[in-house]
Amino acid sequence: MTVHDVAEALPDIPTLRDRCRSMAMLETVLNPDGDRYYSFSRAWSETEKIASMRNGSGDEFDVIFSPAGAYVRGFDHESAMSPYVDDAPWPGVVDSVPEVFRSCVEEPAFTDDGMPRVTACMWREAGSEHWQAGEIDFPEDNTDPDGSGWLFHLLVDPSPEAFQKFAEDYYEIPVDIHAVRHVYALRPLTQDVVTALNDKASLAGIADAAAAIGYAITTGSAP
Repeated sequence: MTVHDVAEALPDIPTLRDRCRSMAMLETVLNPDGDRYYSFSRAWSETEKIASMRNGSGDEFDVIFSPAGAYVRGFDHESAMSPYVDDAPWPGVVDSVPEVFRSCVEEPAFTDDGMPRVTACMWREAGSEHWQAGEIDFPEDNTDPDGSGWLFHLLVDPSPEAFQKFAEDYYEIPVDIHAVRHVYALRPLTQDVVTALNDKASLAGIADAAAAIGYAITTGSAP
């Protein structure tokens, strides 16, 4: 799989944004006090929201949602396409990013001394019907040359079961699928759902994080 395959499989921008919010909310409940694998901020800037992944081993992605559309960048630190090989992004990865997203390419949080930290990049302008990626000659004999296959796995798989499998593998705990489905449906978070996911977490304790994500909570029970 490459970034081109992911671009074909990604949903529209609102659906992707909601999926990212659900993943971040689930992470917040499962890991309320630690560094989270997936996160979301509805106020990254005055006009932008951001979804992020950090696995703690140097791999990452970010999705910037803005009035211009959405920009996606991923970095697989073990990829043969790492910009650290030649001190520059792999040819074609960011060369054709449109002007409306150039500030994302150059964003200091995504660069290292001005060098974009990226092995995979996609974008979709507001009003467009398709995600786009650059024209790239990928390294041969590599089924996932830019890391897209694993970096963006949960972004292209809409099933709650996919998140459940990730979370059970990563946290090494059972994860209640009914609670995951509740959050994937963007239904208001209740204490019952929180407890089903993490009996040490409280609705009050994650309220601020839910507000930052833009996820609704309620003091009632789940229907």
